[in-house]
Amino acid sequence: MRRGFEEALGMADITAGLRQPGRSTTAEEHQNIPKVAWGPILLVAGAVGTALLIASRDYGYFFDEAYFVVAGRDHLSWGYFDQPPLVPALAALMDRIAPGSLLVLRLPATLAAVGGMIGTALIAREFGGGRGAQPLAAFAYACSICVTLAHWLATYSMDPACWVLLIWLIVRWTRLNAEGRANDRLLLYAGLITAVSLQIKFLVPALWVALFSTALVFGPRRMLGRPALWLGAAVATAATVPNLIWQQHNNWPYTHMSEVVAAEFPGLGRFLWDSAVGAGLAVGLPLVAVGLPALFLVPRWRPYRFVAAALILVFLGYLVMHGRSYYVCGLYAAPLAAGAVIVTGLCRRVSIRAVVATAVAAGTILFVAAIPIYPRSVAERLPDTDVIMTARGFVRSDTMVGDFSDIVVAAYDSLPPEMKPHIAIVAESYPFAAIVDLYRGKTGLPRAYSPHRGYYYFGTPPETATAILYLGTPTPTLTAAFTSSETVTPDLATLLVGRKTPWTTLWPQLRAQ
Repeated sequence: MRRGFEEALGMADITAGLRQPGRSTTAEEHQNIPKVAWGPILLVAGAVGTALLIASRDYGYFFDEAYFVVAGRDHLSWGYFDQPPLVPALAALMDRIAPGSLLVLRLPATLAAVGGMIGTALIAREFGGGRGAQPLAAFAYACSICVTLAHWLATYSMDPACWVLLIWLIVRWTRLNAEGRANDRLLLYAGLITAVSLQIKFLVPALWVALFSTALVFGPRRMLGRPALWLGAAVATAATVPNLIWQQHNNWPYTHMSEVVAAEFPGLGRFLWDSAVGAGLAVGLPLVAVGLPALFLVPRWRPYRFVAAALILVFLGYLVMHGRSYYVCGLYAAPLAAGAVIVTGLCRRVSIRAVVATAVAAGTILFVAAIPIYPRSVAERLPDTDVIMTARGFVRSDTMVGDFSDIVVAAYDSLPPEMKPHIAIVAESYPFAAIVDLYRGKTGLPRAYSPHRGYYYFGTPPETATAILYLGTPTPTLTAAFTSSETVTPDLATLLVGRKTPWTTLWPQLRAQ
């Protein structure tokens, strides 16, 4: 099977100097890996990072960003219902440094995207990729949804970079171990990166479980007994203790997020489609299709089989547990890097060079079309399909927050002044509440409450609030708790007056996930 794979891909063109079965390899040959191609890598990463910075300034907040700013600014905590504390804390810090600046708010996500590109290039270097493979790997990562989502500051734009760096450290340790000169500090650093990842999302333990399992099957089993690995694990665990205490104190609310995510699962076909498109149709998907099997079949890459197998296990875990398709973002880097090494090795052939050049050109066009670097009037005229994402989608998502805030202000201003001291704003969903609270310093609106997900833990309306301006569709339970209701804004805002049930009793009944 391996011979057929090598012949199909023209492996003879790229395996010069790579270990073949039955051929011994000296430490000197192993150490002769390419230098880091910092110039081309930084050129790609700098260009993409600049594009992200330009794209950050326009349109407006995404609703998740509004939530993170409010959560960190007004409700800073060691834990939340729906994520660990790092992203809300970062959002609050950025907002404090430059209030209202989208460019500053999104700077951590931009830096994470750049870090992911550099990390993917470094993985390609560990696989033996040179000045062509390394920037191609970085560019392929840039064409994936990992970088597109970095337009926003969110957990899903920050965590993939941690996975890329973690996988790079594991791959580098594995290479050095195969050469007989393992550097166990890399395993400790992997633990530190894991500690950071655990402050963003709780997904990274799945990767470690998979790595441990596949290392037992494929090797290197030696890794599992290294003290530095377990010291790193101890650091990661210790860093997570405050969040775990918060979770325990609040009856482990994060465990309910799996139910929320599973309920939103779009189906097997859609999950697979989104995962494939997320890799990047023009560049990333072909590289993944080439790189993933190559990690099993190329002789020199035998030590890395456990990494490739672990990525497959994690992917299957997401599928079985009905995870979100963007969870796959952290899995792209190693297959992209391997694919870049294979493809650039084939570029001695003119026909292959033409195909690669065409793919890179197409990937560039798709990236430029997707990133919202255009004036709103221009972006609104771009096509937006299920296959090709363009900046038009960002116009819809990023302008919703400001438009919604204006509608709520108008609805609140229309209420009788004498009633306002007794009115609380209650939102059906956390995005609605976050939008109100994000701008309330400018609008003068009272703070918002919501029984939805994380906002449930941000407090209950005061007992002095005998009426509410409800944003959303009132439930029968809510309507029954008031003597009367009146539509203020059709399909959005309802005034309910004459509360009959204490908030301490009513609020838990309204809780929703």
